[in-house]
Amino acid sequence: MYKFLKEEAYEANMEIKRRNLAIYTWGNSSAFDPDKGVFAIKPSGVEYDSLKPQSIVIVDLEGNIVEGKLKPSSDTKTHQVLYREFSQLADKSVRGITHTHSTYAVAWAQAAKSVPVFGTTHADHGIQKIPCTEFMSAEAVKNNYELETGKLIVETFKKNNLNPVHNNMVLVAGHGPFTWGGSAAESVYNSAVLEEICKMAFLTLAINPAANPLPEHIIKKHWERKNGQNAYYGQ
Repeated sequence: MYKFLKEEAYEANMEIKRRNLAIYTWGNSSAFDPDKGVFAIKPSGVEYDSLKPQSIVIVDLEGNIVEGKLKPSSDTKTHQVLYREFSQLADKSVRGITHTHSTYAVAWAQAAKSVPVFGTTHADHGIQKIPCTEFMSAEAVKNNYELETGKLIVETFKKNNLNPVHNNMVLVAGHGPFTWGGSAAESVYNSAVLEEICKMAFLTLAINPAANPLPEHIIKKHWERKNGQNAYYGQ
C-alpha cells in the first residue's frame, strides 16, 4: 500500500546524488502522505548506488516504523517534527523534506550566518534572508539530538515570524541545510536552489565584503512576478 510513496522518496533521494548535493551516505529525503499519517524516508547508512525503492522505510508521525526491514535515517525525528509542525499550515504546504550536506550551504551553516538577499536569483525564491538557527544547547544535545534539531528549526521560524510556506529552507548552525516543499521532488529542487544561492552569496562577499542586500523594491518585484497573485513568470 506504500509502493508509490516509497518510489517518490526513492526518486527524490537519487536526485540528491544526481545534483551532487551529497556524497556517500550523506543526506536524505522523505515523502509524506497526510491521509495515512506516514512518511517514506531513506534508510540509515545506505549508499545511493545501493538504494532501491524497496529499501525505503515507512515511518509514522510518532516515529514508529510502519513498514521496512532497515533502520530509517538517523535524521528521521527531525523530519517527524517538521511534518507535525509545518504540514498543516496550508493545503499541501509540506509533503517532502530534504537534508543535504552540500558544500556552500554547510559552509554558511558552519559560520552560523543567515544568507542575505543579495540578488534576484534569491528574490525569485524568497523575499527574506535564509535563516540560520542558533547553536543547539548542551542540554538539547543530551536530550534527543535529532528531535531537538527539528524543534530548533520550528523555534527559529516562530522567533523570526517566518512562514514555512514562503520560506522553505533553513540552515542549522554547525550542521547543514534542511528544505521542504509540496512534494519530495520539490524539496530536493529547493535544496539545489539553496546551494546555488549560498554559493552566489559567498562569491558576492568574496568580491565585495561590504556588499549590501538587494533593495526591497527589487526583491518584492522579483518575488511577486513569480509567486504573487498576478505572477506572469512561466507558461
